[in-house]
Formats: sequence, structure tokens, C-alpha cells
Amino acid sequence: MSTVPALYRHLVDDAAMFPPGNLPLTEAVTAHRAHRAAPYADLVGTFICTDEDLPKIAEAAGDGPLRISVVITGGAGGIEPAVRWAERSPGLELAGVEVRLRDEGDLARNALRVVRAAEDCLDDQAVYVETGLDGAWEHALGAIADAGYAAKLRTGGLDAHLFPSADQVATFITRCLDVEVPFKCTAGLHNAIRHTDPATGFEHHGFLNVLLATRASLDGASHDELVQLLSWDDTLELAERVRELTEDRAASTRRWFTSFGSCSISEPLHDLTALNLMEEL
Repeated sequence: MSTVPALYRHLVDDAAMFPPGNLPLTEAVTAHRAHRAAPYADLVGTFICTDEDLPKIAEAAGDGPLRISVVITGGAGGIEPAVRWAERSPGLELAGVEVRLRDEGDLARNALRVVRAAEDCLDDQAVYVETGLDGAWEHALGAIADAGYAAKLRTGGLDAHLFPSADQVATFITRCLDVEVPFKCTAGLHNAIRHTDPATGFEHHGFLNVLLATRASLDGASHDELVQLLSWDDTLELAERVRELTEDRAASTRRWFTSFGSCSISEPLHDLTALNLMEEL
């Protein structure tokens, strides 16, 4: 039986090659294999890479298996080439693809292009579509829902404008649950609790805040209550609230908030063990 609680199993996708970590490719693959062999392995999800890096990833993986999720850099047209390359690489196991909608006027139409491209070449792999939070993103979410795919929310980055407000994140969570779309997060979510980064002054969301807000939304909480949970920075109170979740409620929460990409595995691991939410393994 896993020593990692249900709420955190495969929660952290390994995005070590992405900013601000920027770990060199070979080192990132080696580090991922070490994480997957560690006592906390069940905390770690898929290895994230771009389609541009696939050839080198396949070479570094050797005979594998390396379970990957591929970030498509070229829009809908880049999905099939990446899928075929992964299929031809014996060391790679394709878990899914992640596609960011291009900044166009008709996001719903753009989403449909992604859906059709994915349907043509994918079987049961996950498809995450990053809609953004501007324009008619909710219409795009409808197209994603109709296809049975998932959404992706960017929760940070290297610039302040890439960090959505608590109000925006609350709206995103609610809309996803309204149309029964699972979602993952990416960027800026390395730590458990909402906090201000002393180096940049950026206000970072906490992954425990997002987990609790997802749970609260499932339980019928109001928009204002979700915003409050996402803005909460009381470490002890948040940890206690999370600790009260039963395994069944944790599992149903994770059905919708599937994972988040982090350039660091050690930071979320450290936070969970420091808060006594996970054994120090």
C-alpha cells in the first residue's frame, strides 16, 4: 500500500526542464528516474517535455520506460507528429499531450481544431487544453467538455501578469466543475500555501489552497467562499482543514484537480512533510 496519502498521489508532474528550474535535459531525466525510485515515488506524476525536445528525450530514455506528457508548441497541427514520434520510441510511454490555444478571436473554434486533431491520433491518453482566462475562454471550455478532454490553468510564471487572481482561479474551478471538465495547473504552484515570493514580490497560489477550493466547490460553496480559500495564508488552519478530508473525499477531489506541473519535486515534498501531511520518507 502506498505511504503517500490519496490526496497527493501523482499530484506533482515533473516539469524540471521548464523555467525557472531549467534543468538540462539529461539531468532532468536522471533526476526523474531517481524520484520514481524514491520512497515518495507516488507523489510524482508524469515527466513533462515539449515536442521540440522529444528526439533528445527518446535518446536519453534509452529502453525506458519513461512516462511522458508532451507540451505541443505548434498548435493543433503539432499533435500528430509528436504522438507518432512517441509511439516509435521504445523508451517512451505517452501519457498525454498539453496544448495551449493560440491567441485568436474565436477560442471555441480553436479548441475544436485541437479536439479534432487529438481524436485523429490519440486513444486513451489524456488531452489538456490551456484556454487562458481572456476572451471567450468559457466557450472553448464547452468544446473541451464535449470531447471529454481536460483543461489546463496557468497559475504563474516569470512575470506578474501571468499570475491569475484568486477571483479568476475561483471562476475557472467553478466553470470546469459545472461542465464536468477535469483540470491541471501549471507554473507558480510549487508551494503548499499561498504566499508572497520575497525575491519577486509575486503572490503565489498554494496547491493546498487549490485542492481545498476544488473540494469546496464540489460541496456547493459560493464564489466568495472559494476566493477566500484561495486567498487564505494561515498555514496551520489550512493544513488542519486538509487533514480532515477523508480518503473518499480526497479521491473525488483529485478526480477533478488531477495534478500540477512543477519544476521542483523537492519543494512540494518539503512543504507536505513540514506540515506533517505526509511522512518524511
